[in-house]
Amino acid sequence: MKKSFLILAVVAMCTITPSQAQELIPPAQITVSGEGKVKVEPDQAFISISVENKGSDATSVKKENDKTVAEVIKAIKDLKLPKEDVQTKRVSLSSPYDYDKKKYSYVATQTIEILLRDLSKYDIVMEKLIHAGVNTIGTVDFRSSKLAEYQSKARKLAMKEAQLKANDYVSVLGQKVGAAIMISDNSQPNYPRPMMYSSMAKGAASSDMPRETIAIGEIDVTANVTVSFKLN
Repeated sequence: MKKSFLILAVVAMCTITPSQAQELIPPAQITVSGEGKVKVEPDQAFISISVENKGSDATSVKKENDKTVAEVIKAIKDLKLPKEDVQTKRVSLSSPYDYDKKKYSYVATQTIEILLRDLSKYDIVMEKLIHAGVNTIGTVDFRSSKLAEYQSKARKLAMKEAQLKANDYVSVLGQKVGAAIMISDNSQPNYPRPMMYSSMAKGAASSDMPRETIAIGEIDVTANVTVSFKLN
């Protein structure tokens, strides 16, 4: 039985044509990486704000927090921000233990997230929110409303860089880069860069002079690929 199997295997190998044998050999190839980067001036800001109150009585702490949040929401409505761009993200009431005073206290917190589509309103928005009672600013993330467009551009630049690298490597070998046989997208999510806001204290003197409290700068939209090219 074993002899019959070996004979069949040998016969099968002998029946493989030269062209079929050629197909079994992996093609000569080169694998390179490429990165595309587009610098973009942001036109939006994602703002996370919170109202927090502390005290020894849970009911009074929650009531005080709700009262302040109502003033903040009124300020947001006065700013005429679109409803879909404002969302309550988190409401909490906790009771941390103070080991020094050996007793529990209560902390009421409500977090609101705002998508500001007009950066020219940034300072006035932040000022009114703080005057309304916001006492915690999380982060301010700068974004672009055309992110998908810039991501597409970055991907194309990454592919061009990969092809350029491949051409550089094989040019000294007398070979040419052929068709791409494998493309892997290694891009990481384009997280906006957060910036902390230096809040203005309540009661600070206002001025008719325009103020700028942020340096917007640019954000990087990047794409990374790994490409295997067939060599001719």
